[in-house]
Amino acid sequence: MKILRWLDAHFEEVLLAILLIVIACVSFLQVVIRKVPFIPALTWAEEFCRFCWVWSVFLSLPYTLRMSNMLRVTALLDILPEKIMKVLNISVYAITTICMAVLAFYSVVVVGDIYKSHELSPAMLWPMWAVYSVMIFGFVLAVVRGIQQVCIHTMHFHDKELNTAEQTMMDAKYETMNAKGGDV
Repeated sequence: MKILRWLDAHFEEVLLAILLIVIACVSFLQVVIRKVPFIPALTWAEEFCRFCWVWSVFLSLPYTLRMSNMLRVTALLDILPEKIMKVLNISVYAITTICMAVLAFYSVVVVGDIYKSHELSPAMLWPMWAVYSVMIFGFVLAVVRGIQQVCIHTMHFHDKELNTAEQTMMDAKYETMNAKGGDV
């Protein structure tokens, strides 16, 4: 059960951190090897890093849903009555989840078409369907995170909701306490 809770809280951020480390290491290696005359250049490095960046984009979708960090204007929400604000929040998560489900469906279609084409990446000769399959994973995980957020917000409908400024201050306090190893 502890492992599931940890995965629920950190799955996407661990994958994103790994991708960022891999991108940094491969890019650094490419720069260093370029300066060494007797070692041939890494012809695949730029393409691999580009793929990692694309993967990180699709993995960041569920992460932003999980962390409630979607880009949105909250000025209007902050001046609305609390019940209406909560209904709007749940509606936004539900609509976002539906959009992610539609994108997941069409990403399956796109990856299927790419699979049928037998297209390979130019430098690494990877099958492009494998490269693009992260779209399916990212959108499906975003659907799961969206459903999770709708459930969380629905279950806590009667709890006091913080406005944007209060939430920002609570997040900062939580991060400070967490960094010090204390309880919030």
